[in-house]
Amino acid sequence: MCLVLRPAPAVSEKYEFMQSLSTGDESYEFPVVFMCVRLRVSRSGFYEWRNRTISATARRRADISRHVVLSFAESDETYGYRRVHAELARWGVDCSPELVRSIMRELGLVPCQPRPWRHSLTEADAGAGPIPDLVNRDFTADTPGAKMVGDITYVPTWEGWLFLATVIDCHTKAVIGWAMDDNYRTPLIAAAVEMAARNCDLPPGAIFHSDRGSNYTSAEFAETLKGLEIRQSVGRTGICYDNAMAESFNAALKVERVHRTAYPTRKKAYADIAAYIELRYNTTRLHSGLGYRTPSEARDEYLSRQSAA
Repeated sequence: MCLVLRPAPAVSEKYEFMQSLSTGDESYEFPVVFMCVRLRVSRSGFYEWRNRTISATARRRADISRHVVLSFAESDETYGYRRVHAELARWGVDCSPELVRSIMRELGLVPCQPRPWRHSLTEADAGAGPIPDLVNRDFTADTPGAKMVGDITYVPTWEGWLFLATVIDCHTKAVIGWAMDDNYRTPLIAAAVEMAARNCDLPPGAIFHSDRGSNYTSAEFAETLKGLEIRQSVGRTGICYDNAMAESFNAALKVERVHRTAYPTRKKAYADIAAYIELRYNTTRLHSGLGYRTPSEARDEYLSRQSAA
């Protein structure tokens, strides 16, 4: 099975302890003296705090804190204060982003952080002909499937690298096509694009945009796109901003899942990453580019508008 490498629970022991004691119930699991020593609070200070009249502001902050902890936990400890605030708004909890930020700092709720180093898989094909950039860093689209971006990233396992090719829809921000293998040759990216074509009704003139890697600019991949009636677009070599949307997904995957998990086999990595894509990223993860909606909600709203038209 996958080994999830996570630090100690982000919700502080002190917070849980104080919340449990605020009920006034004396039947605690451990003696009060023992818990006070462990949490570095004085016994007299605890009893003074417990008997103190709680203000309406403190009660409201405690209630919001419980929602913040729940949202953070349900995100697998990946949400920062902006996404937690957006989640609370969806739950009908009225508070400001700065209050959420203050509570998260107080409770020690720190989302997983990106790593600074990144290995590049982009190797330009010196023999590639001219391919235009039809996107020009505009990663928006009016309809699903009209504009797509793709990239390859790598996942370490104890058996060696597992390579992941993705196709992301610019309208819904969903990963609509993906493929994994122990290499990143052209059939891998072709399989991802073919999955996208099956999963999404591509409109005429649909665009697929990528970096200028040798596989993406190969004649074999060009034939795949031509057979699917998809126009090809590429950015400049070594300019990550030209494919920023695909790079952003890769970063989210690495930060929220891969860097926190050890994979004994490629098979385990495959299953875990597929679950992340289909069960988290596409369906439950709030996306800032969608006004803190999920990709599945964006697609459902588009289909509802089309049905009403």
